[in-house]
Amino acid sequence: MVNAKRAAVVGSGFGGIAAAIRLQAAGIQTVLFEARDLPGGRAYVYKQDGFTFDAGPTVITAPQCIEDLFTSAGRSMKDYVELLPVHPFYRLQWEDGTTINYDAADGLMEKEVMRVSPEDMHGYRKFLEYSRKVFEAGYEKLAAEPFLRFTDMVRAAPALARLRADRSVYDTVARFVKNENLRQALSFHALLVGGNPFSTSAIYTLIHHLERKWGVFFPRGGTGALVQGLIRLFQELGGELRLSTPVQRIEVQTKNGATVHMVETKANPNEAFDFVVSNADLYHTYSRLYRQEPSAQKQVRKLERMDWSMSLFVLYFGTNRKYKDVAHHTVLFGPRYRELLDEVFGGPNLSDDFSLYLHAPTVTDPSLAPEGHEAFYVLAPVPHLGNAAVDWDAMGPTYAEKVLTYLERELPDLRKHVVTQKIFTPNDFVSQLNAFQGSAFSVSPRLTQSAYFRPHNRDGHIPGLYIVGAGTHPGAGVPGVINSAKATVSTILEDYSAGKAA
Repeated sequence: MVNAKRAAVVGSGFGGIAAAIRLQAAGIQTVLFEARDLPGGRAYVYKQDGFTFDAGPTVITAPQCIEDLFTSAGRSMKDYVELLPVHPFYRLQWEDGTTINYDAADGLMEKEVMRVSPEDMHGYRKFLEYSRKVFEAGYEKLAAEPFLRFTDMVRAAPALARLRADRSVYDTVARFVKNENLRQALSFHALLVGGNPFSTSAIYTLIHHLERKWGVFFPRGGTGALVQGLIRLFQELGGELRLSTPVQRIEVQTKNGATVHMVETKANPNEAFDFVVSNADLYHTYSRLYRQEPSAQKQVRKLERMDWSMSLFVLYFGTNRKYKDVAHHTVLFGPRYRELLDEVFGGPNLSDDFSLYLHAPTVTDPSLAPEGHEAFYVLAPVPHLGNAAVDWDAMGPTYAEKVLTYLERELPDLRKHVVTQKIFTPNDFVSQLNAFQGSAFSVSPRLTQSAYFRPHNRDGHIPGLYIVGAGTHPGAGVPGVINSAKATVSTILEDYSAGKAA
């Protein structure tokens, strides 16, 4: 246990909440600051016209890392939240009429491969084995380990080299299967963590095995119910949550030979903490919160040179009817794959076509919409504002109409039945989440921006500053940010176990 220490956690996304729980469970008095009126960060909840819309994320995998949070505090997850299994994991659809129900139950995926491309079955089985090996090396051994020194990377390098982590997800998949639709089906997961399948490290093929091993889930009551369960745990442990309290600035001082972080908010311009864990956007952390620190300005310049993930256009909508044979998660692949992704990740313009992810939570939990109604959200990956300076205030409604028109292929007469809707554009990622250039997943997961080469869980120049969330190791996604908190807090406890800062 760390004695007489006080921590500030800035930002209540999954990474921030997970860090706050672990710190509080370790006996460190923790204050969790959140700028918005509800906790959750990107996992915000909108209630509109009787509908409940999770802002995201909506794909919950690796439930054991969530259970581990409760176990670390001596509690059981089942007393706080119920995770409902989702089947199929995803429905994948292409414009040529091909459909794949992607799932691990009862050998369904193998049956789908045999149906769609029987000549690829042998290659798919070899891919399964490869994905398992990457999972064991990249997730089980490294996901919750902080890469603070280059020697940490050197130790991991042989295993990553053997697995050819230098190859992209798509190129790796293409070595196993020949059918183009199947290649897309086995590579799209990189998009779930903000990566381009054609440049993201093959490490991320581990997601295929991770989902097969533990499944895909959705919390009863929505992702917001999971956030509320975690907040309840944090507060029961004695933690303090301050909503609608944006942190304006943090000044690092030395008092009696010890580093102190003075956190400035509108309510309290000078509150002292022994250390800070930032779950805020990386660029915002250094360019705004620690702007007076000379080393922060150096980090800002470094971040500006890095490759950032794409942004998203999200449309939340509710209908006054229910639709038959709709999957909880549907991926609608457009007419182009590589070419579209080149434009999404490189700009400089908004593409005329798109691929879409359709989330229909009322398939699993009807309580999220009025009786006889359906709740949806649909997202399209789009370039971040640094790559395509789209006027989203003007474009948003037009783009929403275009998306709804496209969805009528799957949901007949959809526009006639939409009774409520809400748009979230790259501009909103900037204004509501302080996301640099509207990036939805922070720094992109290229190999040269992963592990040691990713911004570190502990800042190397500002004593007492720690980072959690999508921008640090291991990266985006619910398992990623929760594991980032585990890695970061383990570092904090080591640093302060003797009563001394790093």
